[in-house]
Amino acid sequence: MADLLGSDYLPDYTPTQDEKTIALLSHILTFVAPILAPLIIYIIKKNESPFVAAHAKESLNFQITLIIAGIICFILIFLLVGILLIILLSVYSMVLIIVATVRASEGRLYKYPFSIKLIN
Repeated sequence: MADLLGSDYLPDYTPTQDEKTIALLSHILTFVAPILAPLIIYIIKKNESPFVAAHAKESLNFQITLIIAGIICFILIFLLVGILLIILLSVYSMVLIIVATVRASEGRLYKYPFSIKLIN
């Protein structure tokens, strides 16, 4: 079950409260701006905080993966299975985003499951 919800681990140092807050924003803001929010946070904070950069990068990769999966589901709508897949993908992604947000607030690094690592 843990693999379906991703994995988390402790960073090399203890992040500050500000780092934790910005890291959790890189996940939770994807409900409003799916790719834009983690991209802006990553660009601004990548040289300042490895903790924030790791979370923003992970969130960005997951959002890109969701867009690819969404396109595939949209194509499968014509076979009628796509509607169910879009619903399942939406619910599953919301759960994972909430889990990632909680892990960031706890000061832990998080890896989304099934995420394509396009940004390294």
